[in-house]
Amino acid sequence: METITVQQARQFILAVQGLTGAYKFTGKKGAYEYIRRAGCIQFDPVDVCGKNAELTLQSRVKGFRKQMLEELLYKDRLLVDYPDKELCVWPTEDWPYFSSYRERSRAAGAAFEGLEALKERAVRYIDENGPVSSDSLPIEGEIFWHSSMHWSGNWDKKSPAARSVLEQLYTDGELVIHHKKGSRKFYDLAEKHLPPAVLAAENPCRDEESFLSWRLLRRIGAVGLLWDRNSTALLGLDLNAERRKALLSALADAGEIRAVRVEGLKTPFYYRCTDEPMMREVTAGSADLKPRVSFIAPLDPLMWDKQLIQALWDFRYSWEIYTPAAQRKYGYYTLPVLYGDRFVGRIEAAADRKEKLLRVKGLWWEPGVRQTKKLTAGLEKTLKAFSRFNDCEGYVMQTEPLSAGS
Repeated sequence: METITVQQARQFILAVQGLTGAYKFTGKKGAYEYIRRAGCIQFDPVDVCGKNAELTLQSRVKGFRKQMLEELLYKDRLLVDYPDKELCVWPTEDWPYFSSYRERSRAAGAAFEGLEALKERAVRYIDENGPVSSDSLPIEGEIFWHSSMHWSGNWDKKSPAARSVLEQLYTDGELVIHHKKGSRKFYDLAEKHLPPAVLAAENPCRDEESFLSWRLLRRIGAVGLLWDRNSTALLGLDLNAERRKALLSALADAGEIRAVRVEGLKTPFYYRCTDEPMMREVTAGSADLKPRVSFIAPLDPLMWDKQLIQALWDFRYSWEIYTPAAQRKYGYYTLPVLYGDRFVGRIEAAADRKEKLLRVKGLWWEPGVRQTKKLTAGLEKTLKAFSRFNDCEGYVMQTEPLSAGS
């Protein structure tokens, strides 16, 4: 088994993810290409300086604007928002792979009294009247319901009937999200928006084991280099250690992935064989690794496994959005700052949409980071681009940069 250095492991992950060197992805087409490469990116509705999916794309896609993702989802229909690693955005072409998800949703929904009749009413209304939200669907009252897919509904009390039936039909695959206004979702019939060939396609996975294998391969590709251990990058996959090792072994035997060791770490790592050319460039020292400053989303594929980040980068990151204000070490919505192959700090920025200003509330450098002219210039360039991404005309520093822990 080949052994690579920790620095080569970092460089490979960043190169595969499009976070170092010249931009590999540009514009709306590039946003779609990146999501196809990653398999899925996580969605979160909180919007301080961009939603998580938008933040994930802005760090990799040159010239990305928020409208591009909305168009890919709700106009071009090349992407769908649907559960995978929690709520995610993934390519519409992968819809057939998730048929077992939809079957499981329908089976779970059948257990809730009165839900089937409400589903029929909702489908009939939407077919006749078009897209609806939970506010505009004329179904009153409450029912006992909770989602089999994600944290929605209640386990110990009733939930609003309109919202419950819409979310059930959504996870059943009968409805898709037509559009959003803020965090409010409007649903329409899937058959009106997804290609007939996609809806009629058979599941390419012959059983649950092959579906798990396909998803495991996707997660490895999204991270770039993933270790053989219990990982939060594998969230949503029903894998114990024995099953994970068996699937990794089968994928390796099939020529889908390759194992390497990283100096100083006992656990083997795996990468997709399709990324072999990049591994060879990194180990030969010929990869394009020109540094640039990037602000990384809290739920970015790069950050999916924070223990891996700590092991390879010696960088500890915690998303403090749910931490009480008095207990936060940094800020409410703090983003890691990447420069070259290092995490050099973290930044808290908020878009003031009324004043059209990006307000930088905090900037913390990691210990030992030298604020060189190149780093300063890179930060300035990225702050200007980040302001434009947030439809701001500029930015203002509301604090002096601090050292981590200050």
